[in-house]
Amino acid sequence: MQAVIRDTLQSLSGIVLGKDTQLRLALSCLLARGHLLVEDIPGVGKTTLALALARVLGLQFQRLQFTSDLLPADIIGVSIFDASSTSFRFHAGPVFTQLLLADEINRASPKTQSALLEAMEERQVSAEGETRALPQPFFVVATQNPHSQIGVFPLPESQLDRFLMRISMGYPSPAAERALLIEPERRDLLQDLAPTLAPESLIELQNQVRRVHTAPALIDYLLALLRYTREHPALRHGLSPRAGLALAHAAQAWALVDGRRATLPEDVQAVFVAVAGHRLIAAPERAGSAPNAEEVLRAVAIP
Repeated sequence: MQAVIRDTLQSLSGIVLGKDTQLRLALSCLLARGHLLVEDIPGVGKTTLALALARVLGLQFQRLQFTSDLLPADIIGVSIFDASSTSFRFHAGPVFTQLLLADEINRASPKTQSALLEAMEERQVSAEGETRALPQPFFVVATQNPHSQIGVFPLPESQLDRFLMRISMGYPSPAAERALLIEPERRDLLQDLAPTLAPESLIELQNQVRRVHTAPALIDYLLALLRYTREHPALRHGLSPRAGLALAHAAQAWALVDGRRATLPEDVQAVFVAVAGHRLIAAPERAGSAPNAEEVLRAVAIP
């Protein structure tokens, strides 16, 4: 399986240039059965990353453009009366797929955003008095514009917490940007991108992630990180138990991507900012002194 992971990263790096760390984080997120939030300004490759992930992982894919007038039924689906059978028939929405790209998720209202909460947590949807399971595997890859831009709604903490990781693409390096200018369009290259995995193989890799060994000493390190955020007076909320599980699973996935069967402190440090950064909320009265994820890492020593 290690060769498959290497081929997957190589295929992704041929589409998204010069972003090896972001690609490894994105793949680790999906292998850890998590959802991914990509936050950055328009035009830096957020959507291209999601499209490339769907192609190389061989997943069913739906893209949904979030706008201010989008309704929950546009995501989940709706029952429509069928005159031939004199009954209502449920028409599934785009959420019934294996990888859903929620493009510019924070341009939709909080009511519409909340339509994804059950799907992201339970991998199921309740509609019209019936609970329907979603395809397996199921991922949400959402893109988000910075809060400083016009026409965006902030994601509530409950929605943010459903995302295992939040990453930022950033501007490309000069060499990568030169290649973007002289090579074919990335979207054209996507059409020729062959899958390196099948959904069944992806599920097997996810199962392998949970079997990556985590030593008791590493658990102590995770607990120390969680305790520091909970006891810091400038943070309104520390990291929750769900965040602790997300951090452990993400570190296991990073180790597997790196070809190891045991988790190291360096794995925790590699994923900590992506896992914890969007979960650390500063206390309003002490916002200026609240530590960010990088400062938390520097403050907590490895046992």
